[in-house]
Amino acid sequence: MIELYHWPTPNGHKITLFLEEARLEYQIKPIDIGAGDQFDPAFLKFSPNNRMPAIIDRAPQDGGEPISVFESGAILLYLANKIGRFFGPDERTKVDQLQWLMWQMGGLGPMAGQNGHFNVYAPEKVEYAINRYTNETARLYGVLDRRLEDRAFIAGDYSIADMACYPWIVPHEVHKQKLDNFPNLKRWFETIQTRPATLRAYAKGEEIRPSNAPLTDEQKKILFGQAPTTKA
Repeated sequence: MIELYHWPTPNGHKITLFLEEARLEYQIKPIDIGAGDQFDPAFLKFSPNNRMPAIIDRAPQDGGEPISVFESGAILLYLANKIGRFFGPDERTKVDQLQWLMWQMGGLGPMAGQNGHFNVYAPEKVEYAINRYTNETARLYGVLDRRLEDRAFIAGDYSIADMACYPWIVPHEVHKQKLDNFPNLKRWFETIQTRPATLRAYAKGEEIRPSNAPLTDEQKKILFGQAPTTKA
């Protein structure tokens, strides 16, 4: 059994995408990041950066004690190695998929995240920041669009590289990006969007927190102020 400590954000969706594709048995433990669950001392014991997602594998391959993993990229690698799917199958393909996973972790995710923050959540509109992150997001979309010009998926068959990138393209309208400007990316996006596992993963997210639910001022303070509070 995989315990998934989750909230339906792009990084959270990465892991439900994998688990639904793999049909692994898992249980979602909601971490309401607007309520400050990420600062709970019990959660910090295995997710010290006070971020979700994180997992605890209660049945690791070696048969030993449970294994906990934090950071979405590390979780994807752990799960892929656990079941021998969505990473590989050969060394060269693994290297290709790994570098695109790291590209998402170090580029697409952080830049698109800052884009969303300054376009939607910042208490004041900072024109320089909005332009900076909107333009950088567009550049990264272009990188991925060129990559997909002659292939169905990012690296070989559908893999953890695709699962990592897709959730960060879902909010393209919020990020002020038009998929029509990136035809190869749009084709790839629409292919993944209709996969049964994708539909199941996002439906589970809607059950936890509807995607159109607004954030209150107090939730924004907890999320973006990063006050090191703990729940009573």
